[in-house]
Amino acid sequence: MTITGEMLIDGEAVTGNGDAFYALNPTTGAQMEPAFRSGGVTDVARACELGRQAFNLYRNTSLETRAALLESIASNLEAAGNELVERAMAETGLARPRLEGELARTARQLRMFAGVVRKGHWLNATLDSASGAAPDLRMRMIALGPVAVFGASNFPLAFSVAGGDTASALAAACPVIVKAHPAHPGTSEIAGRAIQAAVASAGLPHGVFSMLVDHGHAIGEELVRHSAIKAVGFTGSRSGGIALSRIAANRPEPIPVYAEMSSTNPVFLLPGALRAGGVQLATGFADSLTASAGQFCTNPGLVLAIAGADTDAWKLAVSAAIVGRPAATMLTPGIHAAYEAGIARLDGMHGVRRLAHGVTPASSCQARAALYETTADAFLADKQIQNEVFGPSSVIVICRDSAHMLAVAQALEGQLTATVHAELQVDAALAQLLLSCLELKAGRVLINGFPTGVEVCHAMVHGGPFPSTSDGRTTSVGAGAIDRFLRPVCYQNVPDSWLPEALQDANPLNLWRLKDGERVNG
Repeated sequence: MTITGEMLIDGEAVTGNGDAFYALNPTTGAQMEPAFRSGGVTDVARACELGRQAFNLYRNTSLETRAALLESIASNLEAAGNELVERAMAETGLARPRLEGELARTARQLRMFAGVVRKGHWLNATLDSASGAAPDLRMRMIALGPVAVFGASNFPLAFSVAGGDTASALAAACPVIVKAHPAHPGTSEIAGRAIQAAVASAGLPHGVFSMLVDHGHAIGEELVRHSAIKAVGFTGSRSGGIALSRIAANRPEPIPVYAEMSSTNPVFLLPGALRAGGVQLATGFADSLTASAGQFCTNPGLVLAIAGADTDAWKLAVSAAIVGRPAATMLTPGIHAAYEAGIARLDGMHGVRRLAHGVTPASSCQARAALYETTADAFLADKQIQNEVFGPSSVIVICRDSAHMLAVAQALEGQLTATVHAELQVDAALAQLLLSCLELKAGRVLINGFPTGVEVCHAMVHGGPFPSTSDGRTTSVGAGAIDRFLRPVCYQNVPDSWLPEALQDANPLNLWRLKDGERVNG
């Protein structure tokens, strides 16, 4: 497939009239062809109006039609696999195995949502029979409307044009308008064309999917302001997520913004676990911290341990592991600059000292791992210590005792993940106290693992209290992600033949439903 540098609107490729920009290879610093031209206000309006027009037809398609669309997108992505991976490698500096795994995950989550659509549990069909003076009441979930999706920088496939936000919105019967990330526009175009082709093959309105490009913020801001857009999916910086949330809240019709923004993903190392396997924990932690140059939203940027000989031994082991880690290319010069500023800030903070640095970078866009240490008292006194530094850096917080550790846990901001390493017998009492605290702080709590790696499945939660996300009641990964783009409607005393199929007495969709308080298949 030839990459043309165009947007995808109304089933066509469209050249923007704005400034030209190019993808940059972060490994070599070379500018990559072709030129992409930013879209403008008229392109946003066209894509949004097409989405508005397509919505009613798309939301009334059969469950099978929508499931087949998602499967077709997955197959089209796989068919473009080698070209897609090679372009993504060039635009991001990420390794082939990482991107091949990400492509497989992207296809897998599309197929998972196809299965979710077919089963229909997300409809939450609920029936309360008329009784005495009480009316016949029936409820189901319906799609919100067109959704704006912002591609993420760190996952050019799984959290981008054809990623989880797009998959879950399409599954919910919402047309999608994607704002492609300017760091990997060629990858975005290939993925966008795979979706566009699947929409065309299904005979659906072109407005079910559009993709816009822009090297700045204007397109994204205009997209969120447009009256046709009913929800936003975003993965990126805290400042970006908050800015979009403010725009959405100030519209004449405010809309939800589901923004994944900032997390340090604390790891608690309990005494029994350190005593039983401190060296192995050091290696596992270093691996998790430095994978893909630390550019995971679940990167372990904070470690908490209780002072003692075993903790000292662990610090020595992990410091040795960090010192030997080679520098790695970051996604963009901007992300690299932000990382350098973040570790410079830590270097200058009172009460924080550097324990280890990785191998010196060989090029200007490479990051070297960095490990710092502070005390729990210093951490509690300065909230800035827990600010995210996106990249391969982490801060170890040394606590006096278990009570001190619990105090730090209670002072944490909202997180995507929180991890506890515990010896199941020795550390049980403290671990259970931490779990009770951390479930209020994070969307996912782990025991004896590391947070990098998010499984695509039904039980996964990839979300958490602010500032990890803008809405801690939701998830952006897993089957539950569909719920973000739905709302409930109740039907009172509506004749059976007028009801949607999900609520009809005959149950033509063969759904499990809640009927008069009992879960039944009928």
